[in-house]
Amino acid sequence: MSKLRNLTTASLRWTWFVLLLSLAFGYLVAGLSGNRQPEIASLADESTNGSLRVAPVSMSAVSRIQESLRPVVQEINAERLQRLASLGLDHSEPADWLTICRRLSLALVGNGLSLEEIRGLEQIEESKRERVHLENLLEDQRFHHYWAERWSRFLVGTDGGQFIVYRRRRFRIWLAEVFAANQRYDRFVRELLTAEGLWTDKPQVNFLTATFDSNDGSADPIRLAARTSRVFLGLRIDCLQCHNDFLGNVNLGHGTDLREGMQQDFHQLAAFFTSAKTNGLQGVRDGEVDYVYKYLNDDEETDVQAGVPFLPELLPEKGKPRARLATWVTHPDNMQAARAAISHVWALMFGRSMGEAVDNLPLDEPCHPMMDLLARDFVAHGFNLRRLIRVIAASEAFRAGSRAGFEITSEHEHNFAVFPLVRLRPEQVAGAIIQAARIKTTDRESSLFLQLQTMAGANDFVTQYGDVGEDEFNSDSITITQRLLMMNGELLRDLVEANPLLNASAHAGMFATDSQQIVDLLYLSSLNRHPTPVEKEHFVSRIDCSEDTEKAIEDLVWVLLNSSELAWNH
Repeated sequence: MSKLRNLTTASLRWTWFVLLLSLAFGYLVAGLSGNRQPEIASLADESTNGSLRVAPVSMSAVSRIQESLRPVVQEINAERLQRLASLGLDHSEPADWLTICRRLSLALVGNGLSLEEIRGLEQIEESKRERVHLENLLEDQRFHHYWAERWSRFLVGTDGGQFIVYRRRRFRIWLAEVFAANQRYDRFVRELLTAEGLWTDKPQVNFLTATFDSNDGSADPIRLAARTSRVFLGLRIDCLQCHNDFLGNVNLGHGTDLREGMQQDFHQLAAFFTSAKTNGLQGVRDGEVDYVYKYLNDDEETDVQAGVPFLPELLPEKGKPRARLATWVTHPDNMQAARAAISHVWALMFGRSMGEAVDNLPLDEPCHPMMDLLARDFVAHGFNLRRLIRVIAASEAFRAGSRAGFEITSEHEHNFAVFPLVRLRPEQVAGAIIQAARIKTTDRESSLFLQLQTMAGANDFVTQYGDVGEDEFNSDSITITQRLLMMNGELLRDLVEANPLLNASAHAGMFATDSQQIVDLLYLSSLNRHPTPVEKEHFVSRIDCSEDTEKAIEDLVWVLLNSSELAWNH
């Protein structure tokens, strides 16, 4: 009797195990042919309490968003065509919807589409897929956290700073909350420039405390002036710290009243930040400007008064020093500051800057006409970052194909006659290969085990691949070390093997009806496109002729993850 009871117990345990395993398989492979309608994101762009309020939105609401963008998008498109015509440049046809959706995913969450997302979008009318995908991404936590990291690098760099007084992670989480609530750009810039309190309680203060390691436990006005000019003004005036501009590289002033940059321009800007005083347990508090500096060729130090390098009429005469600076930076008439914001968002969307560099928009050179149009719309609509993203995503420049029936030159790419070919950054390569190896979307709704595995694998991969730090938009050539890591790295091996619980290589082999569907599924999950007839014929024959089908599928996944196409935005 005891033996029978033990057998019954063991049988029940195995039954439960098989049932749970079946449920897990069903969950993991739901994206193979899924009919799930993708969620359409909320239109709650603002929240009075700083948190996002999510509400279901109809397709008609998505259409209304697009309709509200139409005037400025048409103006931007007309400016692009006029510029191309004046240069005698032809332009490519628009890319297909899958390619555009992949660009959106790479820009906003740092990886390509999942097969699950593709299957969901296929249930929608083709003309609306790009818009629905964009709205979903804007409400996705992956977007909030991914852009928080990208902007953290821009705002405070990648250094750890002094541990006691600097919490970079806390700063990044605050930025994620800013993006989740779609907080006005001018508001969060003002919060950064005027921050007071403890760095643990007020995350914005970390913008200041990130510089404490170079100024004896106080905010470093030199570093903050350099960071402010580059990030918020798009100007490289760092060289003015030591001497006047003798080479004509830095011209300040405004409009027709341009002048050469002077040492005073840099140090008067730095003077604002000397008002950030460290007050023990109270953290950072506002005080008086207290700045002296010995200029080049002077015999004595000079008391430096706070001032701005151009448009002084926009600087308030009264108020706390940093509050005056913040008001000047975010003033609607300070279009240089608006262009600086446009420049960074554009670079994140395209993977490269609109001009020479993200943070180099000289006052004495005309900016790209499309940038001016975007800047004016950005200011006119309340510094709304999501609207800015939507406008860029709807433009013909973003939707253009990277292939054309004419020879494409660098001039075509620089003028956005085609979508420029841009190498993915290290974190995008890691995100792309990890997502390509999964059927379902890897996000914060995934199992804790999968999230931890993804985070650890991505961090290790980026470290070995080579983190580019805060200067993210320099597209250097791939190195031998990077190529070897892609070919033989541990992460690639783990993603390619036929793991029935996690990997697409196993799921495709187990659940696809034939080798043609296997090839199609793996192309969609990795490259976000269907294979060409030649590609399909080649790999189908390789799988059909192989004595080890599982190994042949693994080889196909390895080839796709190592392909040049996967490692480029196009």
